[in-house]
Amino acid sequence: MLIAATLAIFVTMMLAIFRGIVGPTLYDRILAVNMFGTKTVLLIAISGFLMGRPEFLDIAIVYALINFISVIGVLRYSDTNQFKHEANEHDKEL
Repeated sequence: MLIAATLAIFVTMMLAIFRGIVGPTLYDRILAVNMFGTKTVLLIAISGFLMGRPEFLDIAIVYALINFISVIGVLRYSDTNQFKHEANEHDKEL
């Protein structure tokens, strides 16, 4: 059962990478990176459970906090005119 969960997490991670590369908007890419980080936290937690190492949960929690803070930082930075200007030029090309 845990093998199936691990494989499902890997599949969703690959889908998140695909969405991060292809994503039509900047916000789709940011959401894909956030989803990839969340799935990484789950993968670390499952790995710790399978190896009998409960300290991996601490690592997973720290990684989740770093992921959350970095996504908030990127979203704050994306409100600047630099990202909006680049997005407007990209939309005109389409």
